[in-house]
Amino acid sequence: MSDQPASRVPECVDAWRMVAARREFEGRIPLAAMTRLRDSLFDPEGEVRYTIAFGTDVLKVPFAELRIEAELPLECQSSLRRFLLPVQLVQRLGLIRDEADEAALPPDYEALPVEADGMLSPASLVEDELILALPVVPVAPDAEAVERDFAPTVEETAQANPFAALAGWKKE
Repeated sequence: MSDQPASRVPECVDAWRMVAARREFEGRIPLAAMTRLRDSLFDPEGEVRYTIAFGTDVLKVPFAELRIEAELPLECQSSLRRFLLPVQLVQRLGLIRDEADEAALPPDYEALPVEADGMLSPASLVEDELILALPVVPVAPDAEAVERDFAPTVEETAQANPFAALAGWKKE
């Protein structure tokens, strides 16, 4: 971990300088500060803990590695109750200057295009990864499974099949 306190994580960093210096930052972000993620949450209570480490691998590929821990308050779509989704992820982002460089990345890397000025926002990267980690349909692990027979009625089947009405004529 970096010797820099969590409150001192820069808002933006020069990715290429951070890679050259092999810098690592550790930080915390309140969920309430994540404006793009907030609308998907039940409420913005809590915070995200993360580290971001810059470097190059044995193939000299520049990367930023994110380690993220959070408990995201979501609404269970089965019970409509609040539950906490634990998120622990590690994502290695291969830093590329243009899309042509993406093909050279190792398969376990996610491509991260870097603007010409080299500037990246660690908080935005963390928020992006949390948005990607959200389930399409949040369901609490303790939610009871809803088991019902949802077989279509005769009327629904007839409406779905435009030739069903013609079948009745054929019998006459």
